[in-house]
Amino acid sequence: MSPRSDELIEAARRRLAADRRLPIGRSSIPEHPYQTRLIELVIFDCDGVLVDSITLACDLLATMLSEQGLATTPREARVRYGELLLADVVSIAERELGRTLPDDWLERYESRRADAFRAKLMPVPGAAETVLRVSAAGVGVCVASQGKLSKTRLSLELTGLSDLFSPSALFSAYSVPRGKPHPDVFLHAAAAMGVQPQRCVVVEDSPSGVRAAIAAGMRAIGYPADGEETVLRDAGAEIVNSLPQLPPLLGMSTPSPTRSPSTR
Repeated sequence: MSPRSDELIEAARRRLAADRRLPIGRSSIPEHPYQTRLIELVIFDCDGVLVDSITLACDLLATMLSEQGLATTPREARVRYGELLLADVVSIAERELGRTLPDDWLERYESRRADAFRAKLMPVPGAAETVLRVSAAGVGVCVASQGKLSKTRLSLELTGLSDLFSPSALFSAYSVPRGKPHPDVFLHAAAAMGVQPQRCVVVEDSPSGVRAAIAAGMRAIGYPADGEETVLRDAGAEIVNSLPQLPPLLGMSTPSPTRSPSTR
């Protein structure tokens, strides 16, 4: 584990140590239509939920599309392309331009984005504490992202979060037939983790992710990292405005946990 990861985890442990109101145990969901269900798995999106990557990625996307003659602002990149697979971004851009992008455009975008991540990527505030608290409640954790697994691994490593998840608990829409808003990646994650969909909770920052969770029969929690609380709520999500609000919403309150990656 890196020194940065050590410091991040230790800080989260100290915060958790101050809260000893309930014993460790799996969480039931109070005051909610799903209240008779036992939570066995919390599925986290990566970008915008665990790592603060949206602005970095969309700024670069806007720059590189504009360089090709398709004038795009960072906000336009976020709204129009932010929820899509990169292959779909390329298809839309080429249709708008009336020509193909250079053969190496996508490779250069991914390379420059990785460089930007290495220089500036940070975890979302409270991410480590929240994952630790969920795990300490006896509930499994995993990551299911619209991005490639290589991107998720890099993002978690750079932000000191990789040790909070088992390597087998990372999932990508590139591994299933359809990306979000289809439920495929969440159903795949639940099956691989050995949990029924109705016992899963999904934490998402995008409307398409919320719709995918609901289509999968899972409870959807929206984290409006980009200030889009209304669209997340309209898509069917409950809202948390900070990640540490998640465990109490799910009825979890635990003493300081021992740290280990999820093996569920």
